[in-house]
Amino acid sequence: MIELTAAEIAAITGGKAMGETAGGAAGAASISVTSATTDSREVLPGGLFVAKPGEESDGHLYVPAAFAAGAALALTEREIRAEDGRLLPQVVVPDSVLAMGDLAAAVLERVRAAAGLEAVGITGSAGKTTTKDLLAGILAQAAPTVAPVGSYNGEVGVPLTVFNTDLSTRYLVSEMGATGIGHIEYLARMVKPEVGVVLGVGTAHAGEFGGVENIARAKGELVEALAPAGTAVLNADDPRVRAMAARTSARLLYFTTDAGFAPDDDGGRSQVLRACDVRTTAEGHPDFTLRFPDGSEEHLVSGLIGSHHVANLLAAAAAAWALGIPAALIAAGLNGRGPQSRWRMERTERPDGVTIINDAYNANPESMRAALRTLAELGRSRRTWAVLGEMLELGDDSIQEHDALGRIVVRLNISRLIVVGSGAKAMHNAAVLEGSWGDESMYVETADEAFDVLQEQLRPGDLVLFKSSNGAGLRYLGDQVAAAGAAREGGRS
Repeated sequence: MIELTAAEIAAITGGKAMGETAGGAAGAASISVTSATTDSREVLPGGLFVAKPGEESDGHLYVPAAFAAGAALALTEREIRAEDGRLLPQVVVPDSVLAMGDLAAAVLERVRAAAGLEAVGITGSAGKTTTKDLLAGILAQAAPTVAPVGSYNGEVGVPLTVFNTDLSTRYLVSEMGATGIGHIEYLARMVKPEVGVVLGVGTAHAGEFGGVENIARAKGELVEALAPAGTAVLNADDPRVRAMAARTSARLLYFTTDAGFAPDDDGGRSQVLRACDVRTTAEGHPDFTLRFPDGSEEHLVSGLIGSHHVANLLAAAAAAWALGIPAALIAAGLNGRGPQSRWRMERTERPDGVTIINDAYNANPESMRAALRTLAELGRSRRTWAVLGEMLELGDDSIQEHDALGRIVVRLNISRLIVVGSGAKAMHNAAVLEGSWGDESMYVETADEAFDVLQEQLRPGDLVLFKSSNGAGLRYLGDQVAAAGAAREGGRS
């Protein structure tokens, strides 16, 4: 983070600097900070601690702990005092989260002016984190790059990512998520990306948004925010994303697997990046040729698992191309690169011959179907298990969507299905109705019950997929089952 004084932070956020350093040596206004966090356990010496009210806890309760850990300044919504009654150094604002956004926007304005930083915003119902990781890997080869940790993609995560930039940063990659209309518009106003990437419009959060069309409206806020000199990177294989071309004045760069796709004649405003000759290797890795807008080609074999990642690979390549990265460097950054964030088609080979694929960081109907197709493709000569939990935030469509997935499991000839949790039970019921008899489909209430079943019944050569929404917690079950193989092998003599 670039160095900022408390006085500057107060001016940017409309807050008031108050308090004094230990011993009363100086007022808060003169204090400088070079880092920021909302977690008192992650405070760096001389850093800014943002006291953010939360659903389960209030960050204001941890302000003294943050100072004990080395914080020099706090951003708060009310005055906080030390145990001795001293007013701690702080900038008091009406809303600490909105103040973070104001501060992030000001930081980026200064870094752009001094270092020529360019930013990319990525949104979509699925694949944001994978695409972010892929793009950051490409860009980091060319120049200093900052990208989110994990899935920092909201009104808190995006500013925290921005705070990691400094005057050496050339590229910033931001994920932009939303649970309502206007959320991405807010993030895009903050970051002002030169490149906006829209991956797809799915049914994730359909219940919260009030329907898929509202999701499309929200995702399109990113391309609406782009300047005419910017570039909108659009998935031409998704009709709702393709239609967003009419919502932006920026240049257009489509990515597609459709050999016949051609954009409307728009006077040279549009370009196309394609995946040609797409296949998957025996290990499930996408293998294809990237054809760039200038006609050049690069062969690519990804380290990711599943053909559904082709869209993410194309999106990362297109965003890098829009930033002027050469084709050969793009291919070098993508070739062989596997998942960089946890629980995204994360593959573990147990010593006892069982393969675990843990893709349970998040789930919606589209990503569930993609993961199940990958399981079926990889498991043609193996016994396959789908351990599935609830997809959250589907609203009135929840039962119907879970029912449909249970039937898909049967139609894909997946050997065994374990459905975990009452919210997902419709998958088990549908699988039974579709013809999954006996022990082919099983319903259990808890992850512990699922673990016991797997411990008892898994055998060498089995392939197991774990998939659920984050809140269902099956990613931890996947980790537990993966580790259990090592423990079991270690107990043999």
